[in-house]
Amino acid sequence: MVKTVVGDEAQLKAAEDRLFQSGVSAEVGLVIGNLSANSDRGFVYYLIPTPPTDGGGPACSLKREVSGNFGKDGKKGSKGAKAASEAPASLVIDADWVAEHARQVSRMLLGGMSVAGIYLWASEASFKATSPVVLAQAVKGVAQAAPFHDSEFGERLLIHVSYSPRRWSCRICTVSTGSLHPCDFKMSKLIASLQAFKCTYNFDIRLPIYQDGTSRVTLKDIIYKGITNLSKDLQCAKFLINGHMVTEDLQLLSKSTHDVEFLVPFNKTMSSGEFSSEEMAGLVSFNGSVVAFAYLAPREPFLQAISDLKCDITSTLRSRLEMIADEAEEGALSTNGGAEKSIHQLTLDELRKPCSLTFPRRVLVPWLDGLLICDYLQASETSEDIKDHCKEMMAMEAPIEVSTVVDLETTPSDMIARSFWHVAHEHLPSPSPSPSPAVECRKQHPTKAVQTARSQTSNFYFLLAILVLVSALVVGWAIGVFGPVNTPN
Repeated sequence: MVKTVVGDEAQLKAAEDRLFQSGVSAEVGLVIGNLSANSDRGFVYYLIPTPPTDGGGPACSLKREVSGNFGKDGKKGSKGAKAASEAPASLVIDADWVAEHARQVSRMLLGGMSVAGIYLWASEASFKATSPVVLAQAVKGVAQAAPFHDSEFGERLLIHVSYSPRRWSCRICTVSTGSLHPCDFKMSKLIASLQAFKCTYNFDIRLPIYQDGTSRVTLKDIIYKGITNLSKDLQCAKFLINGHMVTEDLQLLSKSTHDVEFLVPFNKTMSSGEFSSEEMAGLVSFNGSVVAFAYLAPREPFLQAISDLKCDITSTLRSRLEMIADEAEEGALSTNGGAEKSIHQLTLDELRKPCSLTFPRRVLVPWLDGLLICDYLQASETSEDIKDHCKEMMAMEAPIEVSTVVDLETTPSDMIARSFWHVAHEHLPSPSPSPSPAVECRKQHPTKAVQTARSQTSNFYFLLAILVLVSALVVGWAIGVFGPVNTPN
């Protein structure tokens, strides 16, 4: 349970000044920070205001309750109506819009940072006049839209920035019950003390497609399973930091970025073990390279950074898969459902030829005092396209210099189309992992695969028999010519 929350003084004071200068009477936004089930301390790095809705209205506003009670004489203008009109206005929050904002922002955050909750800018009277149920529902919507990697950890932050009187307060919201309870809140120099960890992770996952009644499973489901397998592999991986084996008493004093390398057991979660070739109808090859980052807060164990790096690897792959799905859904809506199905929506029954799917590539964007966030580019996009997105989602007022955007994942090389049997049994060399994650899917009738397998197996045994016969003839000839070799006593 989180007992104390520490916020970055410089960033939070700057956010407070912005709120006062804005002149608005109510505002809602996202709390960017870090909460962990392994620590009783929470961290807050930044507050991001939720942008206006599609209709141009604010995501949070004030509403004065209109009382239907009249005075004892039954007339308007009585003391009862007057008292109701003087009651403080309560907050009205567009919880769905705030949740969508949280979903978009969570994709842009690196390891060690997350959407930790929401903040509200309002007077003390308006905050108290708002039902706790309304507040809890807004926090719960954010938690569902931007879940933590540890799904069992169900706490989020609710920060109230009051302008009358001027003060900060923080509450812990238990998502499952909706309960709110106060916690200690203080500010200090936080961002300058963060340590950065970086990892380039190469992967090559092969997922058989079985003829066991799962032909209606989509390619998206299969890829998601591959990401889940990758996550399991990472959980048991060993690692090096700056090229050295790690001990529990490791001290990381350098402020430069620490390089991490994961050593994953070979074929730890290979999913083809218990199935015969007759049951396989195709294969999905999912490979590429992910550049992951994580930030570690002061006095936190370095193992937390390793855990956050692992989460960053899997979360960025899931985010890219969701982006492809979102784009396909938007395309279908814009054409009233008349658009062709995207590759990831195809089921095994609908797959008629080999196909490939390239994930959006990840780019790193400078954010706060040397910290980085990320964004994603499709193959047809350039770094110029991220400017508006960062301004809208992250409230970045300063213009982004394209030269400062770090593009470490390049466009993947062409995929080599291979038959099911060759890919499954390595009779042809595999292409090297693509810098940017990509998927190749090929369907083949199982009978053809089995026939190929049997033919190749028969050829192998035939060649082995000939090799044994030739070896025997050579040995016999050598004994006849040179005679038996006598071993000295």
